[in-house]
Amino acid sequence: MGRRASREAAMKLLYQLEIQKGDRSEQIETALEDCSLTDNDKKYIRGIVDGVEEKTALLDSIIEKYAMGWKISRLSKIDLSVLRIGIYEILYREDIPFSVSVNEAVELAKKYSNEDAGAFVNGLLAKVSKADSTVQAQEAGNESGISEAADDLDK
Repeated sequence: MGRRASREAAMKLLYQLEIQKGDRSEQIETALEDCSLTDNDKKYIRGIVDGVEEKTALLDSIIEKYAMGWKISRLSKIDLSVLRIGIYEILYREDIPFSVSVNEAVELAKKYSNEDAGAFVNGLLAKVSKADSTVQAQEAGNESGISEAADDLDK
């Protein structure tokens, strides 16, 4: 399948999980049963979905900080899923270059969202620093740690 298609499948699954309030585990397992998925595809998709779920509060605080007046609730669920994946990859996936994460997120936004989404995603992700170890160091699962970590992205 390849990394690009796996990323797209992860985005679709995150979108589905965002709009359907059914059993999360069942939805993930059903999505991963696709026979065209290799073991590497499944590992990547599960890693992204689990990682985004674990870091949602931090990812969302970063999105709100850089979305210039846009609250999470006002963003389309597609854009939100794309941004969460992009920021998660930038901060936590050392095997994926910053530029690849940004370019792939922009392409997903262009393909699945409105005509302005690519520019919006590109602008927001460009503000996120790949070398920001402060986010990981300060992230303690509490709101003050998350706020400080998001604030440090400005530096």
